[in-house]
Amino acid sequence: MAPPIPPIPEIDQANPRKRVSARGRLRTYFLTGIIVAGPLAITAYITWWFIALIDSWVKPLVPASYLPDHYLPFSIPGIGLVIAFLAVTLLGFLTANLVGRSVIEFGEVLLARTPVISGLYKGLRQIFETLFSTTGTSFRTVGLVEFPVKGTWSVVFLSAPAASEVQEALPRGEGAGHDYVGVFLPCAPNPTTGFFFYLPRSAIIEVGISVEDAAKLVMSAGVIQPEDPQGRLHAMAAGLRTHGEAPGKVSAAARQDA
Repeated sequence: MAPPIPPIPEIDQANPRKRVSARGRLRTYFLTGIIVAGPLAITAYITWWFIALIDSWVKPLVPASYLPDHYLPFSIPGIGLVIAFLAVTLLGFLTANLVGRSVIEFGEVLLARTPVISGLYKGLRQIFETLFSTTGTSFRTVGLVEFPVKGTWSVVFLSAPAASEVQEALPRGEGAGHDYVGVFLPCAPNPTTGFFFYLPRSAIIEVGISVEDAAKLVMSAGVIQPEDPQGRLHAMAAGLRTHGEAPGKVSAAARQDA
């Protein structure tokens, strides 16, 4: 009969477990801190860059005596952004009135008589009216289309329906009885480039996710799925915590088996 195996001393089985647990928890806390601090740092940097950019555009247009920086020993960031916001709001208020509308129409008449600039202004105005309209639906709906081959699906943004001239010119075979609608298929990882084409509305599957979530899905090549960011953060932290504490759990189970 084999002699019984003596028990492992408490000091030998406690120290390795504590060292592994401390290392795993430190790694978990560090990675969780990166998950939290990374987006905050990048967001703060982009916000600061945007404020500095607007200030560099607006402040030179304002007399120095009207700026607080002229009377203070330090510069106040965001003054140019506030002035630009007030100016744009005032322009919209004046445009909504009869006098302001008349001034805007007079300026548009002058631009319409200027070669090259007239076409550029009209095109840009149509784009801005379409994108920032509160009643329009362009680029506010996400869909799926079979592209580039049958059986594969790509994320698209629905644009405006095709004009009557385009509707009449398009074939009416498979798409007969269906309106054609313009779709924009963004490319990963840069969603500002892509392909634009017309498809029958019946060939588009609308998806109930926001344009922001769809853009993040395209930019991350499918890594960032549309879901609650806080839930994602908790899930990642839980996964890291489980992975960090796994060695300690394995050693405990081994000790119990022994």
